[in-house]
Amino acid sequence: MAKIGIVYYSMYGATYELARTIAEGIEKAGGEAHLRRVPDPLLPDEVKAADGVREAIAAQAEVPTADVDELVEFDGIVLGSPTRYGSATSQLQAFLDTTGAHWQNGALVGKAAGFFTGAGTIHGGHETTIMSMATFAFHQGMNIVPVGYGIAPEVMASRTGGGPYGPTQLGDGEGLSEDERVIALSYGEHFARTAAKLAA
Repeated sequence: MAKIGIVYYSMYGATYELARTIAEGIEKAGGEAHLRRVPDPLLPDEVKAADGVREAIAAQAEVPTADVDELVEFDGIVLGSPTRYGSATSQLQAFLDTTGAHWQNGALVGKAAGFFTGAGTIHGGHETTIMSMATFAFHQGMNIVPVGYGIAPEVMASRTGGGPYGPTQLGDGEGLSEDERVIALSYGEHFARTAAKLAA
């Protein structure tokens, strides 16, 4: 059974929804999914109290905080972040910047890595955000597991999120589309199976 860490940042809850759906797919394939929330200690109180943010914080209250030392215990790691100007959020990046000891020791070499994101518009940075997160895996010597086109026909059909680079969602406030949900579920299953093979 592959033990998968899903490490993500979500301000309004859309990325959290995508993380939970990927976790569902991982568990469907017999894997063990561990959601881990990246903290945001610098978020101003007035933002925390804003509509949407307040509810998202409450919904994620039971999700354990990500711990850099725990990463080595996972067979695979799926990283998620909403897009900020076509790249990952500073919150996720700040967390990844604390993994220098793992890089120095080769602690993550050979593990499976995957990525997911979302943007408010269809051309708002779905692919570039995943590519920006992928550089972490390159430097850590991890094996990147993309969605590709072979695991879910919805990748070709989706008019919102979800593509060959990884699961994504169009953050329009309506939740995941059916195509986005199927892609994320299929990816979770595929990732769990691949991570198990790599860890064997």
